[in-house]
Amino acid sequence: MVSKHLLTRLRTLTRPAIHCRRSSNFCPNPKFLHELQSRRYSDAPQSSPAASAPTPPPASNLNSKSSLNEIELRKFAAIADTWWDAEGPFKPLHVMNPTRLAFIRSTLCRHFGKDPHCARPFEGLKFVDVGCGGGILSEPLARMGATVTGIDAVEKNIKIAQLHADLDPITSSIDYHCTTAEKLVEEQRKFDAVLALEVIEHVADPAEFCKSLSALTSSGGATLISTINRSMRAYATAIIMAEYVLHWLPRGTHQWSSFLTPEELGLILQRASISVQEMAGFVYDPLTGRWSISDDISVNFIAYGTKSSE
Repeated sequence: MVSKHLLTRLRTLTRPAIHCRRSSNFCPNPKFLHELQSRRYSDAPQSSPAASAPTPPPASNLNSKSSLNEIELRKFAAIADTWWDAEGPFKPLHVMNPTRLAFIRSTLCRHFGKDPHCARPFEGLKFVDVGCGGGILSEPLARMGATVTGIDAVEKNIKIAQLHADLDPITSSIDYHCTTAEKLVEEQRKFDAVLALEVIEHVADPAEFCKSLSALTSSGGATLISTINRSMRAYATAIIMAEYVLHWLPRGTHQWSSFLTPEELGLILQRASISVQEMAGFVYDPLTGRWSISDDISVNFIAYGTKSSE
């Protein structure tokens, strides 16, 4: 049982501090863009915010054309069996999922001119869930009518996802593959919407990864990416509290140096021909145990972008 003092402290840490929801014509600060030209996205400050806090290890210098990070793949393969355990290591994603889906439904219905009140608003649209894990996002998207392809580089994840999807005739139509975004690009696959939620912080090369997501997005299509901001607040909540105090996640799940700021993600997507239309935050209330959509992008945030007509 978490003490009242701890909950109060956590609420203080998660209280909105940055209110900067981004809408159309999002553009990073020009001075920031200039400073970022020569910087690799895997580079980040290595100093620890607190002497007693676990120090994030240096980001690896991976120069492969693939965006895969073998260490991250092994990490998630080790806990693949627990994807559908709502009280297991992926509990935070299960709790966050309704809020993520609310944003996705609202945004993509607006983008494609669909009725958000319809039971299956995504009928006739092709979606790809990149880094689908056990399918906790793919399945509700399929129930909303989308033709869903789910891909993951961890074979065990795909097997778990397929087994679970086969329990329901609606979700059994999901096309799962153990592959990468880069491989789908080579196959010249195209989708109306490309989604990569809580994935980019685990890849070796975010810029190359986003180029692949862009290549998979049809002209006039949509791309959605959610991740964690590289901020002190995120370090305190997503790593210290979630992994070392509350034990919501296995220790080492996240590396602070691998997080991206909203400005960095916006620049990466801009270079990949994706125009960011909106950014929103996901905020957790420890007293209610619920997530909500917010203007606060200081920790968890999602970016919605569009692919220009070619």
